Amino acid sequence: MTQPDVVIRRHRTGPVRSFAAYSPCEAYRYVLSRRWAAGPALLYVMLNPSTATEFANDPTIERCERRARALGYAGLGVVNLFAYRAKRPEDLMRAEDPVGPLNEAAIRLALRRADGVLCAWGSHGSHRGQDARLLSLLRQSGRPLLHLGLTKSGAPRHPLYVAYARSPEAWTG
Repeated sequence: MTQPDVVIRRHRTGPVRSFAAYSPCEAYRYVLSRRWAAGPALLYVMLNPSTATEFANDPTIERCERRARALGYAGLGVVNLFAYRAKRPEDLMRAEDPVGPLNEAAIRLALRRADGVLCAWGSHGSHRGQDARLLSLLRQSGRPLLHLGLTKSGAPRHPLYVAYARSPEAWTG
């Protein structure tokens, strides 16, 4: 990714350093990260970004951060099957290009920095076959893949709807 292709934003609140990469039009968010200490980082691979930014968490990122902290991680990264920013899956499904031109490159880079990968895209990940395409990339990374339970269709559950008491388990996909 070159600078003209992405808008990089950083923010710091106390010990927490945040980073986000957006498309110039801001219709896509390719990566979001939070780092609160030195140590391992957990990468979440979810469906699509919503309203979280380098400045503020949305409900999903808030739960992801709390879970990562409780599991002993020193930071988290978030990438998505689709980089298109939408609050509702219906809006994502209607987007002309929901993936975004730099999403795969951002995921590859985030995987290199992750110590564990929590797959959590829910039942809509099969849109345009994106879950299968990226699951292959995730497996090739050599990082341990985790999930918080599976939907009826076998997709990894979204963390917003999973109790904190549920521990991540190994996932072969």
